[in-house]
Amino acid sequence: MTIRTRPATESDLPALLALYAELHPGDPAPSPDSALAVWRQIATQAGRTILVAESGDAVVGTVDCAVLPNLTRNARPLMLVENVVVTATSRGSGIGTALLTAAVALARSAGCYKIQLLSRASREVAHAFYESNGFRAVAQGYRLYVD
Repeated sequence: MTIRTRPATESDLPALLALYAELHPGDPAPSPDSALAVWRQIATQAGRTILVAESGDAVVGTVDCAVLPNLTRNARPLMLVENVVVTATSRGSGIGTALLTAAVALARSAGCYKIQLLSRASREVAHAFYESNGFRAVAQGYRLYVD
């Protein structure tokens, strides 16, 4: 299987929404107009890159990367990683690793001192995957959902 990673474009929006529906199946789908408006905000946000992985002509995975300016660590930025998802039928075939490798390359090219991601405590398979790709559980994370 040949896997290609690249920055997402507006034409990838339907595929992204399908992947996000796999990640959060209980979430209501945004309206097409709302999704397009949010995409356009993301596309113009400095330091923000949504990567997709393609196999053949299909988008089969994605990761959302945000490089954030930072005043610590000698003013080196950091990267936040969110919404890592590979379609269920393609998991275990190297797509997630290709996406994380591309995210690490982005972080390095931006001069980031770290990449940070959070994963629900119950997602043990995902944790093993992240650790197999060099990530370590070195901090305790907290969330406050505001809705």
